[in-house]
Amino acid sequence: MTSEIVTPPSVSWAQSNARVYLTFNVECDKPDIKIEKKAVSFKGICAPEQKLNQVDIPLFAEVDPEKSTQVNKGRLIELVLVKHKTDEPFWPSLTSDKKKHHWLKVDFNRWQDEDESEDDLDPMNDMFSNKIGDFGDEDIEKNDSSSGEEEDLPDIE
Repeated sequence: MTSEIVTPPSVSWAQSNARVYLTFNVECDKPDIKIEKKAVSFKGICAPEQKLNQVDIPLFAEVDPEKSTQVNKGRLIELVLVKHKTDEPFWPSLTSDKKKHHWLKVDFNRWQDEDESEDDLDPMNDMFSNKIGDFGDEDIEKNDSSSGEEEDLPDIE
């Protein structure tokens, strides 16, 4: 049974130079999603409670609705909005109303800084993958008994 109470879905967002990434964190079989130049709207009956989730998002700047895409991945719906003007600075916020919405949060896993290109790999992943093989090497050198430090220590009684 469908409830008459309308609640906004949880939405996370990120951006790059040319795109805005929106994720609706709800499980919804057949959502009604409209992408317009200055707005995105979402409406759907979402699991598990079969509640009506609806939100209208006034965008900070224009996007290209025809080049933008959406994918329903079962437990979430992802939208990739193509920015109309890629030469402008990053959007300071997703919405044009500049309000703090309780249902909207930043997706730091997908976020790119303005000076990063879209082709760059995640530098943190590269840093960690390069260091994984080195973890044991530093400890061996520190605990090496041939360093001469242990020879000066008295025996423990």
